Amino acid sequence: MKENVTLIKHPLIQHKLTMLRDKNTSSKDFRELVNELSMLMAFEVTRNLPVEDVEIETPICKTVGKCLSGLDVAIVPIMRAGMGMVEGMLSLIPNAKVGHIGLYRNEETIEPIEYYCKLPSDISKRLVIVTDPMLATGGSLRDAITMLKNRGAVNIKAMILVATETGINEVLKYHPDIEIYTISIDEGLNEKSYIVPGLGDAGDRLFGTK
Repeated sequence: MKENVTLIKHPLIQHKLTMLRDKNTSSKDFRELVNELSMLMAFEVTRNLPVEDVEIETPICKTVGKCLSGLDVAIVPIMRAGMGMVEGMLSLIPNAKVGHIGLYRNEETIEPIEYYCKLPSDISKRLVIVTDPMLATGGSLRDAITMLKNRGAVNIKAMILVATETGINEVLKYHPDIEIYTISIDEGLNEKSYIVPGLGDAGDRLFGTK
């Protein structure tokens, strides 16, 4: 395991991942599971956010507690499937700003094609968390991170549900400074570059399309 790759193995996460993989899980349940998994993963991804001491008064006495300090967050989903992971994170980080990156995969070349990018104007001052359910070949995440860096982002983490070694290696080859968080590193890719065993097409399963 590479030092900048975190595999989250909490029992609740693994249980929900099994439900997510099941082909009989409905779009409604799939969306809810992605939302729940994203919220659970957010605890780990934000573990090292800076805090500061703040004096407050409880009903009993004055005391000193911890509050977040200094580092704002931007959540940037890779459309469209990455959008399914945003609400779970916002439930924990409601003040985070949300950007969007639009990439789609050319089914013949398997290469990502950019079609949209809208980011907070202060992206360079934020911890940027890129969300995408799948890290297959790594091309989309690689290019999304390049887009972010070209627009000033310097502190970037990727939050992925299911990844492959191929995808991880591709991203870290070009962006060795990036931290990747995932709940599964799957066996590999099939002849169509879909993850095995994977989830199927996460976008279609989230939104009920084919």
